Amino acid sequence: MTWDQSVLHVDVGICTFRRPELEATLLSLFRQVVPAGVRVTLIVADNDAEPTAQALVESLRPRSPFPILYVHCPKSNISIARNACLSASKGDFLAFIDDDEIAPAQWLDELLATALATRADAVLGPVKAIYGEGAPGWMREGDFHSTRPVWVGAKIRTGYTCNVLLDMRSPHVRGRRFELSLGQSGGEDTHFFTQVTDCGGHIAFAKKAELTEPVSRKRESFTWLLKRRFRSGQTHGRILGERHSGLARIPQLGLATMKAGFCAVAAVLLVLSPIKRRSYQLRAALHMGVLSGLLGQREIRQYGSMEAA
Repeated sequence: MTWDQSVLHVDVGICTFRRPELEATLLSLFRQVVPAGVRVTLIVADNDAEPTAQALVESLRPRSPFPILYVHCPKSNISIARNACLSASKGDFLAFIDDDEIAPAQWLDELLATALATRADAVLGPVKAIYGEGAPGWMREGDFHSTRPVWVGAKIRTGYTCNVLLDMRSPHVRGRRFELSLGQSGGEDTHFFTQVTDCGGHIAFAKKAELTEPVSRKRESFTWLLKRRFRSGQTHGRILGERHSGLARIPQLGLATMKAGFCAVAAVLLVLSPIKRRSYQLRAALHMGVLSGLLGQREIRQYGSMEAA
């Protein structure tokens, strides 16, 4: 696609923490087909205590068709790394991709095309999970690890950072930062994008801007999925708690309790259906997490040094 602007500057942020898969991610970005009139810069934010990713970045720099900015932010807190990308970005747009994902050659072009067509404040793309040979059959068939937007009616109310393009010129995005208190539990992206839409921002979806992500062995378990859903619920409960204080939380607590109970009963009734049963169990965990968040309990930690262990 050819752009009207003489030069459109797009940054791509990659937050990393002790992942050798970063090399494959960067190599896939080197192969991006950049539209005419677009200038790209890669920003690698290393979240480890020591600059463990720097040597890899330096070794790949001569092969990169784009400038690479390496930022060391040694706090083992993903929000600090994401905020470092936001602060370092000088572009019109900033995309985020995870350090274990692979981008097809047209990925960035698809995100930008949707941004131009919709004038959205943020554009999400899907992430397709790639399962290893040892993954359970029910997990493969149910595809519980892939990431897609959640629609509420005709709108996307929140988002994620594993595949997104932010319009840095937008008043709903400019100056906004990820919540530091969620940087080791996860949910910082849900909180960020909910604030964007709460103040009137618009999130669009680029269906063809699909990334792929291999599912690691430690994530090929139902226990990991349960913890992930419960933590997601905690973040949603925290957001609801910020909107409803005191006695106003009681209806929200009641609704979450009823939803959790319904999903638990459905899981029992569907005991002979492995995929549907687990789907309802995960939904029950989500609503239990909402209860936890509404009651002010701190989110469980899943990332940083906890995940590396």
